[in-house]
Amino acid sequence: MHHLIYYGYSFAWKVLQILPAKAAYGLGNIFADCLFRRNGKQIQRLRSNYDRIKPGLDPKALNDLTREGMRSYLRYWCDTFRFPSWSKESILATTLTENENFLRDPVTQGRGVIVSLPHAGNWDHAGAYFCATGIPLTTVAEHLDPEKLFNKFLEYRQAIGMEVLDLNSRSIAVLAQRLRQGKLVALVADRDLTKSGVPVSFAGFPAKMPAGPALLSIQTGAPLITAYVKYEKTGIRIIFEGEVAIPASGSTAEKTAEMTQIVADRFAAQIKASPADWHMLQRIWVDGDYVERDSQ
Repeated sequence: MHHLIYYGYSFAWKVLQILPAKAAYGLGNIFADCLFRRNGKQIQRLRSNYDRIKPGLDPKALNDLTREGMRSYLRYWCDTFRFPSWSKESILATTLTENENFLRDPVTQGRGVIVSLPHAGNWDHAGAYFCATGIPLTTVAEHLDPEKLFNKFLEYRQAIGMEVLDLNSRSIAVLAQRLRQGKLVALVADRDLTKSGVPVSFAGFPAKMPAGPALLSIQTGAPLITAYVKYEKTGIRIIFEGEVAIPASGSTAEKTAEMTQIVADRFAAQIKASPADWHMLQRIWVDGDYVERDSQ
């Protein structure tokens, strides 16, 4: 099975690069609609997550949003498979930003900066933009099976200009070192993968989010900011929000919890404003949230 997964991704990587853009993204939409109609577990989960982030939608509106979300998710994969052929000029021309100074100023000052963002839009495109403008970044990645597929994604992100660390017990120490060197650390942080996340209220319901971004800020003094990446017609828009202040008092655990809650609140507000670009096909809330709502 692992071999089939690897060869499936490799085939898509080759074919979608050589197809004209209109054909490649049209194929992505067809595949997204097919997955939506099959209504498998990932579609059900996406619908359930949207139901929480946008409560009160009638069944038709909720399913329209779910279908749109799957098209956005497949657009991310089309981008990923085609990205190796993009020029630096294409990356810059297809990126819009808001409040970019929140990221650039600390890096220019040599302080380092942590940017925390959810699984939305195309975060690789956002990373490539900053690498292309002279700010290489360090991030972490969950180890995938099969190993060859993980290595392929590792090579892909390294080619963009990113330093990618395997998610393990040593990664926090390396990230702290990079921050003390004045570098940029970018962490996708809307879902805890360590089983030791920080309890937060996310859109009004209990969830857990990674402690890493807040903990790194407390340990190193590097500012923690947040970003949301959403799709535009011809590219992405990165919306930055300013520094999450380190609380003046309290234990490290208390400070981490307070800062992570602020991050969760910012994520929830941005996702509510542009929900279709939030690609969360896994469980995120921890209170037995899942209830199937039939597609219409």
